[in-house]
Amino acid sequence: MLYQILSFLLEVAASLLGGACLLRLYMQYQRVPFANPVGRFVFALTDWLVLPLRRVVPSLARWDMASLVGAYLLKLAQFGLLWLLAGGVAAAGWVPLLAAFGLAQMTISGLTGLLIVYAILSWTQSDSPISAVIDRLCAPLLAPLRKIIPLVGGIDLSPLALLVVLQVAAMVLGSVQLAVLR
Repeated sequence: MLYQILSFLLEVAASLLGGACLLRLYMQYQRVPFANPVGRFVFALTDWLVLPLRRVVPSLARWDMASLVGAYLLKLAQFGLLWLLAGGVAAAGWVPLLAAFGLAQMTISGLTGLLIVYAILSWTQSDSPISAVIDRLCAPLLAPLRKIIPLVGGIDLSPLALLVVLQVAAMVLGSVQLAVLR
């Protein structure tokens, strides 16, 4: 039971901080200004990790690779600690691969959460600065689907379609992870 509790707490911490790193990466790629509550929150959570990494990890075009490496390192630390807590039962060589799969799963989960928040905010017609940031982050993801899926009774079904695509991607990723680890 103690292992389950520690595993859960590590997952929460790594997902919160790693998700903030991924959000920072995506916000910078989309050139979303950070002078808003979301941006300030992301900076507050990630500056301690991303800023030192920028000294050694260069950007790749518009991609802030330090944020991506930071998210990966957090997942690597999570799985490394879990490996140590398990008594080093499995081969340590699997830890970096598990971290890569964890990073991909965290990305899918983060996009899913972003879309759910977007859908809820679209129903309430909120004019908050957060809704403008969320809309700006989701619009590029939804644009290709909006070209294919027409409005149905004035309702945009593209967020629902993208949620389905993300869930299928999560299933495929889980199957690939299981096949690789066997």
